[in-house]
Amino acid sequence: MTPNGTPAPPPLYHLQAELENAFDEIVARIEALIEIYRREGGAAWALEEATPDADWLRRILLDFWYEEGQDGRVTRSYIGLVAASQALLDEVGRVNRAKAQFSGVLERIRQEDATLIPGLKALLPARHPALNAQLRDQGLARLHLKQCWRALPTADAPLSRVRMAWYASGRSIKKLSVREAERKLMAFDTEAPHIRIQLRHLAGIPDGEPLAQVQKQAPLMRANVFFAEPLADGRSRRAMNVALPLFIPSPDGRLPDYNRPPPFPQPERTRAKRSDERLEDEPFLPSIRVYRYR
Repeated sequence: MTPNGTPAPPPLYHLQAELENAFDEIVARIEALIEIYRREGGAAWALEEATPDADWLRRILLDFWYEEGQDGRVTRSYIGLVAASQALLDEVGRVNRAKAQFSGVLERIRQEDATLIPGLKALLPARHPALNAQLRDQGLARLHLKQCWRALPTADAPLSRVRMAWYASGRSIKKLSVREAERKLMAFDTEAPHIRIQLRHLAGIPDGEPLAQVQKQAPLMRANVFFAEPLADGRSRRAMNVALPLFIPSPDGRLPDYNRPPPFPQPERTRAKRSDERLEDEPFLPSIRVYRYR
């Protein structure tokens, strides 16, 4: 107990063991899902795979790795559709619960001691010889934690059709004050010449000037799904982002009508910018992607 009477947090080694168990459960549940799909063999379609089968599904669902040079904020997408029996959907639910458990424990470790995270990225795959061999043989860098815990998308009910399209929002823009930008720069090595230059630039503008922090966003595949029958709440359709195969309830093992989007997003059309997005062409503080408004 803590001095104020609340339960003390578990020791870090307990959290590490809990994370290891959660990772093991993700792998076990995915393997169980694959066995059900291998046995039942419902229809499937994939954007970049001519003949999606159980081996394809296993490969993409167990893709937990950074590739060399991969941006840590970016995850790989595997666009597809899978006709799912109730048994398969039940297992998808178990996979997603295991992923949620893993994510929750990981967040607790981050709050207690984030310095443990890099070591865990090497430790976790070593518990599974086949996964560790893949990591070694393919020259993959390390475990990508978000690719471990991102959920498998599922449709709420049987569908009549699916319409997919790339959605490129381009970038997100967050307003920052001068003081907020300064705090972000101060988190870097303030003795580094490029940081000192940016701090001087920041000191030369009015304290009240609004700034904009820009984050480029990777294109997303957006699926508009149309339910065969309206849901209990009256909805007949739903839009959802799908970075992994969409599992669709299908008692007969067939897919609904669907389109085949291009493998890559089309070049973005030029659109008029809102007044609050009119930023200078070059970043004012490159290290934190901050721009001045024109």
